[in-house]
Formats: sequence, structure tokens, C-alpha cells
Amino acid sequence: MRSYTWCCLLFFIYTLPAAAQQKAARPAVKITGEVITPLTIYADSLAQWPRATITMNDRDNKAHSYTGIPVQVIFEKAGVTTGKQLRGKNLTKLVLVKCADGYEVVFSLAELDSSFTNRQVILATETDGHTLPAEKGPFRLVVPGEKKPARSCFQVTDIIIQFAKE
Repeated sequence: MRSYTWCCLLFFIYTLPAAAQQKAARPAVKITGEVITPLTIYADSLAQWPRATITMNDRDNKAHSYTGIPVQVIFEKAGVTTGKQLRGKNLTKLVLVKCADGYEVVFSLAELDSSFTNRQVILATETDGHTLPAEKGPFRLVVPGEKKPARSCFQVTDIIIQFAKE
């Protein structure tokens, strides 16, 4: 009986941390801040989201296609102020995008809203028909139409909506 207890104890000691690490390693992007419904988008639950494909040139001016979730759809699902409600004080809202390596970029909310711009920005998970490589994914913000792709950032972990501060 004593050896059975030790076996069970050893089993839990070795399997519980592995299970916790596996759960913690589930790739996701959190949408928080000035939203009605904070969201977490998991890489393994993309089938429930509408998808779009856009083309963007890289630093060497080579075109690549990217497929992912339109940011406008994410904003609508999270209850971000968009469309007709994006006026007055709401025009001072910013979108802070954080990446796994500490890189951060900022947009005005209007820059990403389809009622203000014709460009479609996506949270991509694929490039040229393949899953993003590990060093660029699992999520990449793709911002077409900019002279430099610096705000098309890799390994996105958080999208935070907030008011600009004085």
C-alpha cells in the first residue's frame, strides 16, 4: 500500500506541472481595456471567426498574402466604440498592440475603423497559404498601405483599447 501511495504522489508531482505548462502555453491574444466584452482569441479556436485574406509587401517589396481575422470584426465582438459612435471624446481612443518580445505599437482607433478608412487590417495566422512560422506567429497584425511594415508586428499577445491621456 505504501508503494502505491508513493507512485500516486510521484505521478501527481510530475504530471500536474506539465498540464499547467501545457495550458499556459495555449497561444492567445487578449482584447481588453475600453471594451464592453473583453475577449481572448485562441489559435485553436479560429474556425468560429470570419476570415479575410489581404496582400502586403515586406521590407524587400515582395508581396505576400495573409489570412486572418479582420480587426473590425474583433472590435465589434468586443464592443469597442466604432462606426457612428466613434466621434467626440471617443476619437481620442488609442489601440495599443503588445507583442511577446516586448515590442509595442500604437494606432488611433479611427485608423483601424472601417467607417474612417478603406484599408482592412487583420490579425493574421497564415501567410502564403501556410501557418505563420514560430518566430512570426501564431498571431501577426497585418497593416497594409504603410510605407514601412513596422506596425505589422509579430507574436501579438494583447490588443488594449484606451483613452489618450493628457
